[in-house]
Amino acid sequence: MSLQQIERPFLLGRDPEEPGFAAGLARSAPAAAGAFLSRYGVLLGFLALWQIASSAGWINAAVFPPLNTIVAALWDGLAGGALLDDIAISLQRSGTAFVAAVLVAIPLGLFMGQVRAVERALDPILQVFRQTSALALYPVFILLLGLGEASKIFVIFWATLFPLLLNTIGGVKEVDKRLIEMARVYGASRLTVFRRVVLPGSVPSIFVGLRLSATTALLLLIASEMIGANKGVGFQVMNAQYNFQIPLMFAAILLLAALGLIANYALVLLQRRLCRWSEAIG
Repeated sequence: MSLQQIERPFLLGRDPEEPGFAAGLARSAPAAAGAFLSRYGVLLGFLALWQIASSAGWINAAVFPPLNTIVAALWDGLAGGALLDDIAISLQRSGTAFVAAVLVAIPLGLFMGQVRAVERALDPILQVFRQTSALALYPVFILLLGLGEASKIFVIFWATLFPLLLNTIGGVKEVDKRLIEMARVYGASRLTVFRRVVLPGSVPSIFVGLRLSATTALLLLIASEMIGANKGVGFQVMNAQYNFQIPLMFAAILLLAALGLIANYALVLLQRRLCRWSEAIG
């Protein structure tokens, strides 16, 4: 018997013409369907209930239109190009603020996490700013920066800064001190300790902050575009509500939810790629 024949039964991908392949597929299908339903069954049930209740008149279809009407409005907006322009403008605003928060929060958090004197000095004012709602400060930003793009980007930046900053500081402080001491015993310099021990150890917590900040950026994007804007997905939500275009309003809300899910999924994939070592340890 050849080595290829020995290894073949243990391969993940099996030949569809192999005897027993169809039976194995039939046995695995119910398990896969059960796993899918256990994860997404409640969501699918909710969507089905919405569709049936709206179509049957159990709820007011003018306020909660059927899902097929919402999807049709979403498709019309995307095919016509109107929503595509709104998506581009909204992503530009939130993306600029998010990148600015990353460039400020991560270096500052890494520095504060290692230099305790700086953390003690800055922590009180950071806690005050963190507890102050960005929406409450939005009128102040408008007075300082006007109703243009600057105030919209800055309010998103302000809200996304603190989750990322505090998670970065916490990630640095949670690095195992024994690893740092061991590295120093073996003669590693401060830069080497930071690059080989502190930074990798804080990456999982930094990604938690990135995911929180990405979600916050989209939430604040809606609020910022509802005031003094004439483009963007958030503006489209308010404009559709004012004109009683309820299917289009829900389509824009659905679009914002999809953008949030895509951003979160992308960050999760990036975290898994960069933090394989943490999964191996766990």
